[in-house]
Amino acid sequence: MRRLFIALLVASTGLSQAQTLRWSSQGDMQTTDPHSQNEVMTNSLNNQVYEALTRRMQDMSIGPALATEWTQVTPLIWRFKLRAGVKFHDGTPFTADDVVFSMQRLRDDNAPQRVYANAVGNPKAVDPLTVVFTLDKPNPIVPELLANLFVMSRKWCEQNRVTRPLNFKQQEESYASQHANGTGPFMLVSRQPGVKTVFKRNPNWWNKFQGNLQEFTYLPISNDATRTAALISGEVDFVLDPPPRDVARLRSTPHLKVVDGQENRLVYVGMEQTRDKLLYGDVPGGKNPFKDRRVRQALYQAIDIEAIKTKLMNGYSLPTGGLTSSPRGAYGDPALESRLPYDPAASRRLLAEAGYADGFDVTLDCPNNRYVNDERICIALASMWAQVKVRTKVNAMPRTLYFPKIEKFDTSLFVTGWGGGSTDAEVMLTPVLRNRGEQGVGVANYGGIINDAADALAAASTIEVDPKKREGLVKAALQAYREQINIIPLHRQVIPWAMRKQISLPHSPNNWASMDWVTVSK
Repeated sequence: MRRLFIALLVASTGLSQAQTLRWSSQGDMQTTDPHSQNEVMTNSLNNQVYEALTRRMQDMSIGPALATEWTQVTPLIWRFKLRAGVKFHDGTPFTADDVVFSMQRLRDDNAPQRVYANAVGNPKAVDPLTVVFTLDKPNPIVPELLANLFVMSRKWCEQNRVTRPLNFKQQEESYASQHANGTGPFMLVSRQPGVKTVFKRNPNWWNKFQGNLQEFTYLPISNDATRTAALISGEVDFVLDPPPRDVARLRSTPHLKVVDGQENRLVYVGMEQTRDKLLYGDVPGGKNPFKDRRVRQALYQAIDIEAIKTKLMNGYSLPTGGLTSSPRGAYGDPALESRLPYDPAASRRLLAEAGYADGFDVTLDCPNNRYVNDERICIALASMWAQVKVRTKVNAMPRTLYFPKIEKFDTSLFVTGWGGGSTDAEVMLTPVLRNRGEQGVGVANYGGIINDAADALAAASTIEVDPKKREGLVKAALQAYREQINIIPLHRQVIPWAMRKQISLPHSPNNWASMDWVTVSK
């Protein structure tokens, strides 16, 4: 029945001709408002339509996009020269005014990217093709952060009453929820959330296409077996996240190929560490056990990470004790990558010392269509923790429900991930690990981590321009978070992409498929 549904759905797109692509993954993008969510599938699809001042190239370096060049005039002033002749999809010329407007929109409380927008300083249009950013403190990675900040048309936003990002946490809808108007290589044709989203090539794009793709349709297929079957049968052309257990079969299928590589993403366990009582748990004395470091360590050492790697991930994971999306974020220091040993006996001793010899009950929030085997990993964790009497109820849900929930800090224990294109520690330290503060600091600190010593080191690293001094501060901050076990790292995913042999698409560590790089051969 599912196969028939997919076949009918694909036929309805009209994308069976050459130089078209039917792309599938387990979950849908969350919104076409590029400033209201910061999640890789949402960002990668929006990035087919919207662009930033800078762009990550195939080798993951930062290159020009809507800005052609930039200069750090002083430690606190950056000047960006904008690309001439660029137009939005509705024909409106792109100018510096759109950049200023977009950066202001990105500072809104509804925008999770505000932590980056605030970090790049206050923009001012010097002339129609020049923007100057003035910072209140130095920031050595301004061009890298700008690659995360998409530019929207002021005129279009004002005309459609979407000058603020929609409040995704409160399930708000706006014109920007299902409509888009960017400068990028593809234009949004239609969107049916949870069903399909159709894009076509922008004939007026300023850049040169490296591939020949004319149209593509994104088709979310949540069931692993159905997604694999759709690829094998030819009902879809490209699957971003084939189930690890199916990869060997796909590699041996004559008309398919698989390319893979490590993703810049850390999958980890977060624990509520601020409230005095858990929202979702039954704990002796009504306390919050996760405020006690010994309990956090007990959960950590009760995890058999090698079993998860071999039995669930089929080897498609890299277990780590690191706290950055890539080992490069910790400057390749092996001491910052080591894990605490799997030791259930030690876990039981720690729980007893903390006053929980008989354990406690807690709910683990988990997405079921975001990370590779996410729900199965959560079930495995619950089973492992049960061995040390931490009785865990798994509350798995689609990403469209999961992210609004944890973004409202409506959780006691959760599994999530963080990463993307950048390998710099800053993109983990400031949004995820630092104490919640102003200007988006700690915006993704869903567990309410409070670690003043680490926070001070991380804050200092953000503004340190001397490379060696910055390295020392970053390493010290990461070690301070590791010592307190503020999160429990699990692994970095190894991401296989499976596709028809006629598809040429460079694999990317940010798990980000750029459709302007795609070539479809006959």
